Amino acid sequence: MKKLELKNVLWKEGRHYVAQCLNVDVSSFGKTKTEAVKNLKEALDLYFEDSNLSKVRKIDRPVIVEQKLQYA
Repeated sequence: MKKLELKNVLWKEGRHYVAQCLNVDVSSFGKTKTEAVKNLKEALDLYFEDSNLSKVRKIDRPVIVEQKLQYA
């Protein structure tokens, strides 16, 4: 069994928390932080059942950068 170290982010969006994996395009949500992280783990388990590990991007030291946009 291989082990992966995945980087995830978590934020509140409205009344729910969103958890997203930065290494692969998988996300989930929940009413609490704990539930969102648990749901993300389940989604990742399902994703990796059928996915090739070569699709995993290596993410080193992610940094959140704020950017302001103006649009009409």
